[in-house]
Amino acid sequence: MCAHFGNLAREVAELEAAGIDMFHLDVMDGRFVPNFGMGLQDIEFIAAHATKPADVHLMIEDPGNYVEKFAKLGIKVIYTHPEADYHPARTLLKIADAGAAPGIAINPGTPVEAIEPLLHLAQYVLVMTVNPGFAGQPYLSFVDEKVDRLAELKERYGYRIVIDGACTAAVVERLA
Repeated sequence: MCAHFGNLAREVAELEAAGIDMFHLDVMDGRFVPNFGMGLQDIEFIAAHATKPADVHLMIEDPGNYVEKFAKLGIKVIYTHPEADYHPARTLLKIADAGAAPGIAINPGTPVEAIEPLLHLAQYVLVMTVNPGFAGQPYLSFVDEKVDRLAELKERYGYRIVIDGACTAAVVERLA
């Protein structure tokens, strides 16, 4: 979301030289979230120029229609929002069948109970700590309880928790 598209190859190289271990790429359709982000061609460009793995956060309606295309690019983890999908379980299975790790992304206002029936299908749960769509938003502290609850459920289901949005050093320390 924060990339400069005119210098994308240079930014990929600079980030890798700085020591990143993975790219997190936001795909937004202007419908599920009120902004536009990278598209399939942008992700394809990054995948062709990067040596580090990438995950893709699909903030789009009907993500199941697109997951195989992203997996074919070598994307390691694909996150989808059950709120944007008529068949979220089918989509998570499709991601796994395509060779990527399935991830569930959950918005700040969505209760954990809404995704609990899907947790056995996920290898990752991405917790949005801001409302998705725009960079630079403040951290929503009420999400702390959601992270705590997901940490409890993690013992049963075995997924990894990922935090997305307003990830300052203080937030990372708070949630570690």
